Amino acid sequence: MSGREENQQLPGTGLIAILGAGSLGRLWAGYLSAGKVAFVPRHGSADVSGADSLSYRLQRFDGSAASVSIPWLTSSSEQPSVLLVTTKAGDTLGALESRLPELPCDTPIVLFQNGMGSQQAVAERWPRRPILAASTTEGANRPQQGQTVHAGRGETRVGALTDRARPFVKPVVQALAASGLKVHAEPDIRQRLWDKLIVNAGINAFTAILNCRNGDILNSRFYLERIDDLCAEIAAVLEAEGGRPLTPAMIRERIETVAQSTANNTSSMLSDRQKGRTTEIDFINGYVARRGQAHGIEVPVNQMLTERVQQLSADPEAGRPGNQNKPGAS
Repeated sequence: MSGREENQQLPGTGLIAILGAGSLGRLWAGYLSAGKVAFVPRHGSADVSGADSLSYRLQRFDGSAASVSIPWLTSSSEQPSVLLVTTKAGDTLGALESRLPELPCDTPIVLFQNGMGSQQAVAERWPRRPILAASTTEGANRPQQGQTVHAGRGETRVGALTDRARPFVKPVVQALAASGLKVHAEPDIRQRLWDKLIVNAGINAFTAILNCRNGDILNSRFYLERIDDLCAEIAAVLEAEGGRPLTPAMIRERIETVAQSTANNTSSMLSDRQKGRTTEIDFINGYVARRGQAHGIEVPVNQMLTERVQQLSADPEAGRPGNQNKPGAS
């Protein structure tokens, strides 16, 4: 990346727009400077519901709390300098299809989706736009209506997915770092996405199937009987994809280190299951399974986990207390 590219200025007025008013979107909006952030309503959704702004209480990681009111960007007269996309992976392409025609072609778009597959689909759909991806370990949830909790302090890595995005990496990082959250430029965002996918593939599906917190999977027979085969599949697919090689033992160590450090956390996939929302399994274990099949690699554990979560998602009763899957279930 040349110095000229690194010094590229962001277009527009300095406004950061956020498409996706879920937990992560509200977290970023709450930390960014007032007057410099707005939510973008999705076409055909009930996002705005007639209100001029979205108000909620943000519980910061340091224990302090603040009342937040973020306006809805309903006019095309004020063009944002950056668009953050914090929708669920399965909603991303459709949400952008309806919104990108309104944005100038030089507006950087930063994708915050879990897993992999949705980011590549966006970059392939708009290869001439500045499309960036972010991999974040910041944790947020909404335990009740009108409240967003910064549940886990982490860091965010941002990198270019399209050639057009490369000049914007540094200014986007600077704009997001103004929030006070830790943000870094990432020269190999694809590998960073794989690094996070590996951990999610080893934790999220198990928690959703077993209806348990992250740390509880480590003592489950269902997990223990499958984790080595799962890691072997991931290692083979990662190598075939040209990623940084990791042995199955290294992958298992990564998974279990995170499961232990987040032992009391509820994974996003389990939370989606409990609330009757569509999970992102197709972009986590499902993505590993599809890429494995494309390379002729057998991926039965990833395929089984994907199908199990899909089946459970179709049965709202399955995730309720008293109906959880037993650890020894097959």
